[in-house]
Formats: sequence, structure tokens, C-alpha cells
Amino acid sequence: MKRITTTLLFISLFLCVYARGNAAEFQIQLVRNATLLIDYAGHHILLDPMLSPKGALGSVRGKVKTPMVELPMKVDEITKGLDLILVTHAHVDHFDPTAAAVLDKSLKLFGQQADEQYFLNCNFYNAEAIADSVVYDGITIIRTDAQHGTGRMLKNMGDASGFVLKASGHPTVYIIGDGVWTQGIADNIGRYNPDYIVVNSGGAVMPGGYDATPIIMDERQVMALIQESGNAKIIAVHMDAVDHCLTTRAVLRNEAKKMNIGNDKLLVPEDGEIISLSK
Repeated sequence: MKRITTTLLFISLFLCVYARGNAAEFQIQLVRNATLLIDYAGHHILLDPMLSPKGALGSVRGKVKTPMVELPMKVDEITKGLDLILVTHAHVDHFDPTAAAVLDKSLKLFGQQADEQYFLNCNFYNAEAIADSVVYDGITIIRTDAQHGTGRMLKNMGDASGFVLKASGHPTVYIIGDGVWTQGIADNIGRYNPDYIVVNSGGAVMPGGYDATPIIMDERQVMALIQESGNAKIIAVHMDAVDHCLTTRAVLRNEAKKMNIGNDKLLVPEDGEIISLSK
């Protein structure tokens, strides 16, 4: 009887440890703005690091200095144990001077072709541009195009990208990046059939009379995305941290409420919040 009890106790402890490890393997934590910590297929990944303290980066619209809020954790907690860095594009709110200074230069860093020389100049000697896709230690990383605005503003904003993460037995995650809603994004959803879609939904606009032409999705475009998203859950980020983002969490949640979209479909995490992923 004692042996049976001991065996059952061992099995219970094993299952608890396994469950904790498995949960940690599939999760996304919003740090701030578009900065995410992603635990995926056994790798600890940092996406689009903006790590500067509150107010260090100035203001786009002359309203409030960026970042508008402090980090929810210490920088060394964010950078601890990283395996990989992903950068959608090298604008300062996605890769800032603090990130360039504190991140381990030996880490593998994947970005877009337009930014490859920039990262090499920052001494990230393992930086590599993804033209189409790469396989990194069991993870297929597909680079997708993101249209960072429309018309003249698109030309001013330059190239931007997103990523699709795929691995056997894991949920497929589509990170749209800084892009407005386009048919190309709808096509990517159909092509990759993601389980989760991360959308930069701050409705950012640039000064100089461009308030009517957002350079990333606003609340109305996010609602259009949701209508075309299939069974994917939407994770909305890039809000309440940069002064040219006019779509706040409150605005987005209110729009979702009007459209009868609940948190079973749309997740709007707070800074520091962790979302567990499931297949």
C-alpha cells in the first residue's frame, strides 16, 4: 500500500511539473507597446523590443513623450534567458537604442532585408534577414509583408513585415506587424490558417494633416480583420504607449462591444499580462 501511495505521489508530481512546463512553452506576454515575450516550441523569443524608460524617446505628435508608460518589469527580467530576437522593422518603437545597447549581440536575430545592415552595424553579428522563410531549430518562421500606411504616407514609412510561427504540435501564430488592413493579410489568414493573430491595433497616425490615414490598424480595421479571421483568436497590442496611437484599449473594447465581439474572440492584454496558447 505504501509503495502504491508513493508511486501515485510521484506520478502526480510529474504531471504537475509537466503541466507547468507545457504551459510555459505556449504563451505570449505583452511587455509594452508591440514588445512581446513568446514562449514557443521550447524557445524564449523577444519580439520588437522597445525597452527605454518612460519619456525617453520624445513625442511624435507633440502631446506626450514616448514611451508614455514605464515597463511593467525590469529590463534584465525581459532579456533573461532569451534564445531568439524577432524584429518586424527597425522603427524606434520596435527596436530602440536601449534594446541595441543591452541585448546580447550573439543572439540570433531575424528581421527583414531592409534592416539587415542596420542590425549588423549595431554589432548583432548573428543578425539574418528573412526573404521568405527559415527553419530555426524546429520553428518555421515565415516573413509576411505589412503595408505600413497608404498613399504618400506608405512611402514615408518604408518597409515593414510580419511573421508566421509554425511548429509541429504547436498553435500557428500570425504576427501581422505594423500594417493596415489589406487583402494581403486576408490572403495570409487563408494560406496559413493561424490559431492566433497578433495585431498592432493602435490606429497610429502621423502629424501634418494625416489624421485620416492610419499607418497601423485602428478599431474599425480590427473589426474587419475579425470578420475574416476564421477560428483564430485575436490578440490586440501596440496601444497606450506611443502618443500617435489614437486607438486605445478602451476605444477598441468599446468598438468590440458594439459589434458583439467578446473576449472569447478578442483578447486585449494589459502591459505585463500573459496569455496561454492552446492548439
